[in-house]
This record gives sequence, structure tokens and C-alpha cells, in this order.
Amino acid sequence: MRKCFLYFIVSAILLSACGKTAAPIPPTVTISPAPTIVPTQAVALPTVTPVCISSQPTQADVDRALSYTGDAFSAPEWERSYAATETAVAVTWQNASLSALVYLEARIKPCGYEEPDLNKEFSGDNWKSLFANYESYQPIAECRSDAGLRLYQFKAQTQGSEYAINYWAQSDTNTRVVATMIVFPLAEQSLLGTYSAQLFPNLPNCS
Repeated sequence: MRKCFLYFIVSAILLSACGKTAAPIPPTVTISPAPTIVPTQAVALPTVTPVCISSQPTQADVDRALSYTGDAFSAPEWERSYAATETAVAVTWQNASLSALVYLEARIKPCGYEEPDLNKEFSGDNWKSLFANYESYQPIAECRSDAGLRLYQFKAQTQGSEYAINYWAQSDTNTRVVATMIVFPLAEQSLLGTYSAQLFPNLPNCS
């Protein structure tokens, strides 16, 4: 039985203003004495602070994570475990007979998030962290559905075995993102396709 331990993981707007240069006074105009200008006290404008929520998972977060994949991995050969961390609920299903693994994270974004945040979260050094327990990994493809579901496909190797990996990221709510990873031995890639189509029929692969 092979076990893999996987770890997993907003924009500034600049405002500017410009003013008009006063037109010159025509020379035929009689200039009156300048009025006395009484300085006024500057009023500080209020700053906008984002409304944030608690990062601690609620029972609803646990229930959402446990029910997200439906009955796809309910068979006895899939052994399930889960844990709530400070900012997420993580669920793992392991199938010893197939050397397969499914890992799901329901991540909490206390102050919300935007597309650039997800672009950064699912890229670069974060992939290195995710595959830290593998000897090597190779990105194969990435794509998105019209609804914003993201799919990243990889091949990875550890302990002399090669694996095919599908990794989806979905914006679940304004403060929740769900990441789902399915790992199967390369020889069982057809089964990976079967489960992928069951879970995400609109984006089972990037082909």
C-alpha cells in the first residue's frame, strides 16, 4: 500500500485626479482686491475596510466537504478520513488495492478572494508544495469551464511508480474554494477518467 501525503493552499485600485489650470486674466479687466480666504480644517475621508469572517470551519463546512463528492467513493475499498484545520476542512479517501488516493480541501477565505488570488494560489511554488512528497511531477494541461471550474492535469513519480493526477479548483461561495485531487497509477488512467467524469461531467479532462 502506497500512501501519499499531500499538502495543500486581493487587488489594489489606484485612483488619480487632475485639475485644470486657471485661464489668464485679460489685461483690460480691473482686478478687485482679493477676498480674504479663511482656511478650512481638512476632513479625513473614511477608509474602506473589507468585512471579514472567521477562518474557523463550521459544521456546515465539514458537512459540505464530506458530501461534495456524493457517493463516488462510498464503496468499502475506499477508506475515508477527515480533519478540520484553522482555515480548511480536508478529506482523504485511500484505495489500497488500486494504490489510488483522493484528497479534497474546502478552503475558507475570510476576507473573500478574486480571480488573481486563485491564479496565484494554483500555480508555481504552490505546486511545489503540493508535490513535496513526490520525487518529480510534470504539468500536462490546464483548462477551465465556462462556469469557472478549473482543472490542472499532472503526471508524477514516487518510489518508482508513475501516477496520473487530476486537480480541480472550484469557487464554491464568496468565501469558500474547494480543491479536489484524484491520483491513480498511470496504468489505471482509465479509472481516473471514469471517476473524473462522475465528479465533474462538464470538465473531466482538458482534451
